[in-house]
Amino acid sequence: MSILRPTRWAAALDRHAPLPEYPRPQLARDSYLNLNGVWDYAFTGQAAGPEGSLGGAAPQVFDGEIVVPFSPESVLSGVGRQLQPYEALWYRRTVSLPEGFVPRDGRVFLHFGAVDQSCRVLVDGVEVGRHTGGFLPFACDVTEAFAGSLDEPHELLVEITDVSDMGYHARGKQKLDRGGIWYTAQSGIWQTVWVEAVPALHVDRLVLVPDLPGGCLEVTVHAGGMPAGASGAVGPDAPVARIQVHDGGALVGQVDAPAGTLARVPIPDAHLWTPEDPHLYDVRVTLGDDQVRSYAGMRSFGVGRDERGVPRLLLNGEPYFHAGVLDQGYWSDGLLTAPSDEAMVHDIATMKDLGFTMLRKHIKIEPLRWYHHCDRLGILVWQDMVNGGERYRSIATVPHAVVPLWFSDRYHGLFSRTDPDGRAEFLREVDATVEHLRNVVSLAVWVPFNEGWGQFDAAKVAARVTALDPTRSVDHASGWHDQRAGDLRSLHIYFRSFRVPRWRRDSRVLVLSEYGGYNLRVEGHDFSESEAGYKRFRDAAALGEAFEALHRDQIVPAIPRGLSATVYTQLSDVEDELNGLLTYDREVAKLPADLVRSVNAGLRLG
Repeated sequence: MSILRPTRWAAALDRHAPLPEYPRPQLARDSYLNLNGVWDYAFTGQAAGPEGSLGGAAPQVFDGEIVVPFSPESVLSGVGRQLQPYEALWYRRTVSLPEGFVPRDGRVFLHFGAVDQSCRVLVDGVEVGRHTGGFLPFACDVTEAFAGSLDEPHELLVEITDVSDMGYHARGKQKLDRGGIWYTAQSGIWQTVWVEAVPALHVDRLVLVPDLPGGCLEVTVHAGGMPAGASGAVGPDAPVARIQVHDGGALVGQVDAPAGTLARVPIPDAHLWTPEDPHLYDVRVTLGDDQVRSYAGMRSFGVGRDERGVPRLLLNGEPYFHAGVLDQGYWSDGLLTAPSDEAMVHDIATMKDLGFTMLRKHIKIEPLRWYHHCDRLGILVWQDMVNGGERYRSIATVPHAVVPLWFSDRYHGLFSRTDPDGRAEFLREVDATVEHLRNVVSLAVWVPFNEGWGQFDAAKVAARVTALDPTRSVDHASGWHDQRAGDLRSLHIYFRSFRVPRWRRDSRVLVLSEYGGYNLRVEGHDFSESEAGYKRFRDAAALGEAFEALHRDQIVPAIPRGLSATVYTQLSDVEDELNGLLTYDREVAKLPADLVRSVNAGLRLG
């Protein structure tokens, strides 16, 4: 029996305007119309087949109201109904653009932060776009669909199917038959929906790369809507963008450069970004009539050896210990969707206050505002790719937590990756994830695979990620099935003591990317009568003693011998898992803050 407790932020939720904040902090412009709020919804039958199908007839009658962007399975949506693999979920609302919203000859884009899993978008009955992939954003150009009557109401329909763990699409930790370490499958729109209008020539995206040795910020402005007669994004006909970098109110650097070319904006005596001092520079770009706002941090990541020759993670060229916590981003009332911006800030700020310097974002891609808060508050991020594949085989995913085994991931069938279309889709989403989060200041490490879930050709995937983004480190196979690739030797230790191997013949950085997972049930703040975890405690005093002893006896002694990062499991309880530092509803901290701070203070180099 589930005990669903809403978080404290649910009481302040405006169901007509939830999550109203601008959703794209590193490419912001004044044009913004938020479509979160009350929509109509309906569940309909769908064509059979494990992948479902889109293209059905829209329902004539809708079932009721749903609060977007909360999935229908969540409490905050007001629905409480799970979408099945052979059904379709329909959304409906009308949209009217404010007077003067669209500039002359401008374009109108309809943005979706994330829709799980496959969807079709229609305006006034005409299809304007499709997308598959439940964790990445997409946009539809609706200029023509709105043409001629911009200020008149238009009907917006979204048709969605979600096969969850019955197909090979990215699904993270969702499972239709939830339980244990697998969570309630959610579906539908679960991040902000919004409209923006841009000039015909506009900034499509920015690439921001700090160059500390060169004393500059490298900026590439990618243009959309190139003018007639332009030969392409680069060349003599490319439009020129003005790039300005400000520190507070002071202009510190300015460069004019053609769109599509790399511009180097000098940053004299750069103020470096660190978790202890998360200094950010404002970036403003003007391209024709388009003006966008962004920001950047001057920092560098990498791997190198300390003064004793031990491989370490580097921040700004110096060894830096990553004291992390596993952050799955699930909520008792919103599932994958935080109930508010303040709720996201609460989790980040609470972990930072406890002395953690890193969050491992586990098998989920958050809204861009979450990363923005990590950037400005100062906490490092390890970003997992979202796993997919067919139903996982237990031989490849379960026994390794107790008995260390190793398999080559060339055997795709063993890892539930026999479908070439599924592998190709994963690679496309890896590329898209890197591009989507490339500018995040705090993002230090990419994690393509975890514990063998949908793993394949991990060495090649690691090389692919490094080629796409050589500025960050790669943990190619977190936990087990190490293919001796990437920058990190990544271990998960739960059921045995952690010790650094006496003879390490590995030049990679040693990290303990999951450990701990100590359970404590807090009555009245739990999800169900079930309990999943690794070691159970009856009271907070016993949990605190064990937490302190674990770090004193196993973790701290390993640091001078090469341990360079830790990821404690985990930030909060999630459904049956009761091993969070916080309860699922974020109401109870299970350990005294001073105790956790004291333990984390010992997780340092030197």
